[in-house]
Order: sequence, then C-alpha cells, then structure tokens
Amino acid sequence: MSLFDKCYNYQDAKRAMAEGYYPYFREISTEQGTEVICNGKKMLMLGSNSYLGLTTHPKVKEAAIEAIKKYGSGCAGSRFLNGTLDIHLKLEEKLAQLVGKEAAIAYPTGYQANVGCISAMVNKDEFMITDKYDHASIIDGCLLSQGTMIRFNHNDMASLERSLQKAKSPNCLIIVDGIFSMEGDIANLPEIDRLAKKYGAAVMVDEAHSLGVLGDKGSGAVAHFGLTKETDLIMGTFSKSLASVGGFIAADEALIHYLKHKSRALIFSASLPPASTASVLAAVNIMEEEPERIARLWEITNYMLKEFKAMGYNTGTSCTPVIPLHVGSMEVAFKLWKRLGEEGVFINPVVPPAVPPNSCLIRCSFMATHTNEQLDFALDKFRKLGKEIGVI
Repeated sequence: MSLFDKCYNYQDAKRAMAEGYYPYFREISTEQGTEVICNGKKMLMLGSNSYLGLTTHPKVKEAAIEAIKKYGSGCAGSRFLNGTLDIHLKLEEKLAQLVGKEAAIAYPTGYQANVGCISAMVNKDEFMITDKYDHASIIDGCLLSQGTMIRFNHNDMASLERSLQKAKSPNCLIIVDGIFSMEGDIANLPEIDRLAKKYGAAVMVDEAHSLGVLGDKGSGAVAHFGLTKETDLIMGTFSKSLASVGGFIAADEALIHYLKHKSRALIFSASLPPASTASVLAAVNIMEEEPERIARLWEITNYMLKEFKAMGYNTGTSCTPVIPLHVGSMEVAFKLWKRLGEEGVFINPVVPPAVPPNSCLIRCSFMATHTNEQLDFALDKFRKLGKEIGVI
C-alpha cells in the first residue's frame, strides 16, 4: 500500500460535490459584510464570525493601508529575531489592558496561540482538563504537549470535578472556550473557578468568540463574570470581532516572558504582518469607543433567538450571537443548507465529525451591522424552508 493511497481513495467530498451538497470552500468575491457575492450570487451572510461588523469599517481599512505604507507587507522573520515592530508592542500593551492582565504576546493565528501556549505550558506528569466541545486548536495543543489530557462532558461541572479527582495532581490546567463556537453557550466560569481553587488547578479561557461580545467594552467572558484576577491565561483571536487574523495570550508578565522563550509556535513562525497588526489596533479602539455596536449585537441576538424558538426551531443552550438550529440528521442539515442557499441565505451546516451522528445543526452567527430588514428576510426564509423540509 502506498503512502498516498488514502488520498486517491478519498471520495466522500467528491460524492457530495457531484450530488450538489458540498458546503465548503465557497468562492466569495466581495468584502465580508452583511451581504456577499458567493459563487456569483448575492447572499445574506449569516455564516461570518465578524460579530461587530468591523471588517468593512473605514478606519480599520485605513489603518491597514497606512501600515503597509510605513512598514511594508511583512516582517520577513520571527518575533524572536528580526520580526518585532513597535506596533506589535503597542498592540500587546493594548490587549493586556483590554483583558486586564499584566502582559500579552501576539501570534500569527489564533490556532497557533492555543497550540503554542498549551504545548509550552504543560510538561510531563502534568495534566490538561478540557471540555469535550473545546476548539480543535486546544485539543491539538494538548496532543503536542508532553502532558496528559483528560476530557470532561460539555459544561458539566460534576464531570469536571471527577476529571480533577482522576488527575490527583495540583499541576492541572483547566482549558475551556468562553463562548463555545458551535453551541453558542457560555462556559460556567464561576463554577470552574470554584473547582480550580478547590483542587489547586490553573485556568485558561479561549475568548475567541467572546471578545467583542461579552464583558465591559467587549473584554470577554472572563471579565463578564468578574474573574480576571482568578483566570491564569486568557487567549483571544483577531479573526472574529477584531476584523483581522492572528491571536494572543494574556497573563502575568512571568508567564508571557516564558512563552516568548519556550513557545515553538511563536519562535518558529513569521510575525504578524503590519497590516493585520494595525487593523486589530484600530478595531480594538473602535470597539471601546462605540459600545453601541455590542448593544446592537445583543438586540439582534435576543430578537433572533426569540423568533427562532417561536417558529419551533431547537436552539439548544445558545444564549449568544452564535445560534445553532439543531436539525438531527445529516440529510436534513444539507437539505436545509442547500435550500437556504438557493433562497439567498449563506449559512454553515455542521455535521460529523464536528458533532455526534444525528446531532447535526445549522450554525447561524450575527453581526451588529445586520439591519432589521435583513433579519426579517432571513426569518421568512427559515420559516418557509423549515416547514418545507419538515424541521418545524
């Protein structure tokens, strides 16, 4: 058997393409606004993570342009060597201030932030206690570490306590998402903090989907619960509310200093490009200066949750701008996705292995910049097609 036989024999995606049920790698030829041109067709975007709608903000665009004019298109090296710019340091200071920590370090992607932090922090004979619905980057960081990963049932605090008891060690790092990216629910951080103190464990929270959504001025789930001091490591990304690409870790200065010298994902990667760095700085400033964006996002969230539930859709435990519509089988998920696309609504189906069999869902996510007319257009389509397919 050849090394590449598995590649030539992989036909699942091609079969889906042939049958017209392939929802991936769709070509978008416009900016990521509330409406996009996808495969040549105008569509209402309900599948983006740009929660505050800042990817199209003139100040964010201008900041990126001016950074390229001053610094060029890239740094041509690692932060460890020749790739640290003054704006990297300004951004890190701003991020640390935003989430209430002593220091921060920026990574080229959010994925690398999780992988680089966890793999560096956890050594042999130490433990990572993870929620079963944690993001893949958290799982990969655990697999790259020398420690032992123990997984607990989603947001189940009794299961978390059993995991801590199983570890039988104070050298444990509990790692959870602030807002879970598919379910749209919020980690029970107060109870996680209580158990962490009881068993002497440390806590890391992935704020990828909660920055710009929860907390004072969008500072995240940790700040929302008033647990900034108690939370040891805060991770965030720039590709959601902050309108760019990249990620960061914020913590006590000693922890960040350690990551700067031990995190392979940081040391052996080229640094965040100037345009991305400057656009994140601009996005953070706008987020702080325009709190009405977050208020509008929550107005939309509450409205859409209420309307979906009134129609008869199962939104699970969601209480955030990430709203899953649980439809059961893969067949139903793909049918609803396809019909919504034909009617001009861009959404994302979530199927195994991302979710268990017969637990498929349609993932909707909303932006502060969606208009009431756009929301009602979407609701009309969900009502019509949900009945047509038999979901509601």
